[in-house]
Amino acid sequence: MGSRVLVAGVGMIPFTTPSRTQTYDVMGEQAVRAALTDAGIEYATVQQAYAGWVYGDSTSGQAALYRVGATGIPVTNVNNNCSTGSSALFLARQAIEHGIADVVLALGFEQMQRGALAAAYTDRPSPFDSFDTVVHRLQGEGDAPFAARYFGGAGREYADRYGMDPAVFARIAVKARRHAAGNPNAVFRDPVTVEEVLASPQIYGPLTRLQCCPPTCGAAAAVLVSENYARTHGLRTDVAITAQAMVTDTASTFDGDSMLSIVGYDMSRAAAQQVYQQAGVDPLDIPVVELHDCFTTNELLSYEALGLTPEGTAEKFIADGDNTYGGRVVINPSGGLLSKGHPLGATGLAQCAELVWQLRGRAAARQVEGARIALQHNIGLGGAAVVTLYQKVD
Repeated sequence: MGSRVLVAGVGMIPFTTPSRTQTYDVMGEQAVRAALTDAGIEYATVQQAYAGWVYGDSTSGQAALYRVGATGIPVTNVNNNCSTGSSALFLARQAIEHGIADVVLALGFEQMQRGALAAAYTDRPSPFDSFDTVVHRLQGEGDAPFAARYFGGAGREYADRYGMDPAVFARIAVKARRHAAGNPNAVFRDPVTVEEVLASPQIYGPLTRLQCCPPTCGAAAAVLVSENYARTHGLRTDVAITAQAMVTDTASTFDGDSMLSIVGYDMSRAAAQQVYQQAGVDPLDIPVVELHDCFTTNELLSYEALGLTPEGTAEKFIADGDNTYGGRVVINPSGGLLSKGHPLGATGLAQCAELVWQLRGRAAARQVEGARIALQHNIGLGGAAVVTLYQKVD
């Protein structure tokens, strides 16, 4: 292991619906400038950049970064589906940890279109063909959007396995809106009730519309630096990445008979276990988590995949209020993907920004008091799971 990796600066812009968005390059520029200002450095000092996005043309990262400066640095474009932003962060962290660079920028942005996710190309094999084979075998075909069929099917399987009322999932959407009310960067900040969530249009399985994250546009960025560079140049040294893991699918995804594996449960659990082992941290000691709640069903599954509560106990975890303020751990204080929004390339770095603000004590109405460690969980079907642990540095 090399140099300790610090988060010197973070930035994000308010997320919006596609009808109100700016173009991806403008959003990316704004997020980068915010992160640089937060770090107190000029773009000219950045030695490498990793730019993440899912829907766009091949050098979209350069198009955004050139608006900040054309400095000749290596710019690597990253696309790992919904885990793209945290994949860019993973690469930036590696570059510093192994002594390749001292100042690295991770950027994520997305300019999405209205409606459910769909394939951009239909003239070639889909990266989801092998997943669809399992899904069709387990639950047949359907007309709902593919992501809803995946995650809705996984939620239905969980509810059947543990005898849980599927209405429990709706309580997660209510919590997301309640948390988002304190986040000026969130798309949906108005409260909803369980009754309103359940009455919204049915999508698939237990999922209704208000239990699905919206198509969102936005951008976020982080400046990572080595500890030596930060101290030499008088940069802030208050938040460090102390452990991180990326895991892709294993044979269990395709060989088993569980929709939970299809939506990344096994990847998430493996990545989390690696992080806890690296850091010597017990998940029950983590006070704040930003996790991948693309659907209410996946938030519930992630509680258990991340070891925040034992398998089969998520219903009680929710009923006891242990997933919110006043409980054991505050999950998605930002409002999460359900309410803050989910611009695919930006999500992982928006999670990073939220947790850095939490550890700095700068999260305003969302602040989790006394938080000194924080966990981030970001997945992309197809697939990749990235889990990151942050720590407040004295």
